[in-house]
Formats: sequence, C-alpha cells, structure tokens
Amino acid sequence: MEFRDRRREMLFAAALAIASALMLALPSPARSPYPQGSSLRAVGEILAVDDSLVKRIGPIKEGDQLLSLRVLTGPFKGREFESSNHLIGKLELDKLFAPGDRALVILDLNADRSDVAYANVLDHFRLASLVLLATCFIALLVVFGRWTGLKTALCFAFSAVAIFKVLLPAMLVGIHPVFATLVVVSVLAAVISFLIGGFTRKGLVAFLGSMLGILSTALLAVVVTRILKLNGAGIPYSETLLYTGYQHLDLAAIFSSGIFLASSGAVLDLAMDIAAAMDEIAFHKPDIGRGSLLKSGFSIGRMVIGTQTTTLLFAYSSGFSGLLLTFIAQGAPLANVLNMVYVSSELANILVGSLGLVLVAPFTAIVGALLLSKPRAASAGAKEAHLTLS
Repeated sequence: MEFRDRRREMLFAAALAIASALMLALPSPARSPYPQGSSLRAVGEILAVDDSLVKRIGPIKEGDQLLSLRVLTGPFKGREFESSNHLIGKLELDKLFAPGDRALVILDLNADRSDVAYANVLDHFRLASLVLLATCFIALLVVFGRWTGLKTALCFAFSAVAIFKVLLPAMLVGIHPVFATLVVVSVLAAVISFLIGGFTRKGLVAFLGSMLGILSTALLAVVVTRILKLNGAGIPYSETLLYTGYQHLDLAAIFSSGIFLASSGAVLDLAMDIAAAMDEIAFHKPDIGRGSLLKSGFSIGRMVIGTQTTTLLFAYSSGFSGLLLTFIAQGAPLANVLNMVYVSSELANILVGSLGLVLVAPFTAIVGALLLSKPRAASAGAKEAHLTLS
C-alpha cells in the first residue's frame, strides 16, 4: 500500500513538473515597448562613470550619468558602447552605477539589424544572484526534507509559475480578477494539499478546509473593499498600468483578489496543520468519537491561530513601514493616518486575511471530524487511517 501511494505521488509530481514547463512556454500578453526584432537583451559591465552632469539636491540626485560599458553576452559580446543613465530624483526608481557593476542592457538595433544604434542601460543585473539564492533554497529543502522537501519545492515552483504565467496574464486579457484568482488558488490548493498530504483523507480534509477558508476570505475581501470605498489605486504602479493601454482593468477587483491571494498561503498552512494533527489523533486512537475529535480539532486550531494571525501582521507591516514612518515623522494624528486610503488598504489586507484564518480553523476541524472519525471507528485497526481514497 505504501509503495502504491509513493508511486502515485511520484506520478503526480512528474505531472506537475510537466505542467509547470508547459505554463512557462505560454506566450505573454504583454505589449512590449520595443518592436519585434528591433532590440536585444544583454548583460553588460560598467567600465567608467562620469557624474559631472549629476546634481545633488538634498538626499536625491538628478541629471545624467555618462557610462562606458562592455557587452558580456549575445552576438555583440566584447563590444564597447557609450550610454547614459537618467536620474529623475526618485530614490525608488533611480539607480546609480559604479565601475565594475553589471547591468541589464537593451541594445537597440539599426534598420537592417546589423549593428547597435544605441545601448540603453536598464538596471543592475540581479538575475544571477537571484538564481543562486533560489538554488540554495531548493537544495536546503531537498537535503532537509528529502522527498517531502522535493514535493514542497515543486509546489513552490508550480505556484509561482501559475501566478506569473496564468493568473496575471488572465487579468490583463480581461478575465475578472476575483474569478481568475479563485480558479487559480483553488487549483493550487488542490495541488498543495494532495501532493503534501497525499491522496488520503488527511489531504482531502486539508483541501476542503482551506477552500472553505479561501471562499470566505474572498467574499469578505469583496465586501470590505466596497464598504471602505477602496478603489485599488493604492496598488503600486496601478496608474502606470492604466496609462499603458489597460484602462479596462478594474483596480478595485484586483485589490480584492490580492487580499485573499496573499492570505491563501497561510490559510493552506493552517488547514494542513489542523488536518495533520487530527489525522495523527485518529490514527493513534481509532475508536475516538466524532465529538471528541471535533473538540480536539478546535483546541488545535485555537493554538495555531494565535501565531498565524501575528505572522500576517508582521508580513504586511513590513510592506508599508515606510509609509507609516513618513506620517509619524510629520506628526499626523492617528485618526487621520488610519483613515488614509493607503493605510486603510493595508489594514483591510491584514484584518480580512486574519478573519480568513480564524474561519478556516473551525471549518477544517468540522470537516476533519466528519471524514476522519467515523471510518476509523468502524475499521478493524489503526492501519485504516492511511488508506488511500478510492
């Protein structure tokens, strides 16, 4: 039985890996500012910097950095070009280069694509470091978690690809953000619950409990967004998105979908914790009654909720700490700060996400009591606890 379960998990994992590869190959609906074939992306090394045209105004800089660079990749590898880095006086957008830095460069080609007309330096090249960091993360997961760690890494990769190659492009082409997010999150909940929890009653309890929590959070997010009259304009780069040809997008709906998308990971975590704990209780005490198991599920849920909601608070607070610091430094009254649309949006994120966590605990406990107790009490022994769902 254990061999059959492991084989089924391996087939499921292989199917997810193939699905992830296929999603990566999906075309992007993006409207590139560069005409097809008119430019090339390359990595360049900054050779020299001239800051004589850069002016410092308080903590910011404006003007143009004059750059000399050497192309390190692509068909023009080894060629040297002159470029400029325009500073607009915004710290979150400006980047400063120094000799020896590596940069992501767009090479604009001439009409017949035989040579480079201009080298445009976009930003510091960070992809190599990010790939190294991701590799270390996956390696540690596999070394420590072994088969479970490998499944976790696969779930992580599948979720990331699904969000960036399916969910976000679906929003851009006009699918309602709340509907698109619900569909994608439901698929991810099923994948994560059954790949990590197995095709068992435990996995089913985790999936059903998390889905009830996600649906409740989605409904709350839509209602709270309307009650607080949040138009979604506080989303970073939202106005830029509208001005680049996507005026049809509903920013309020995107904001609502972002609330339950952000909390769905914690909801899945909580549902799996409760399901796994109740599964262990039923395994070691197969004659436990449904009421006793439900009571144990509630007790477990109370303990986990206490830390999970605080985790959400910490995670969200880090995202708008600069905003709060600005208002506090200006001496703005607390009532004024809390009423601002940016702060209200973040508070809605925290409170709705926390409400979803509070709801998923009893949902999972109830589902667990229904699915885990009766079949075990009627079974001949505790081994029935890990029977695969037919």
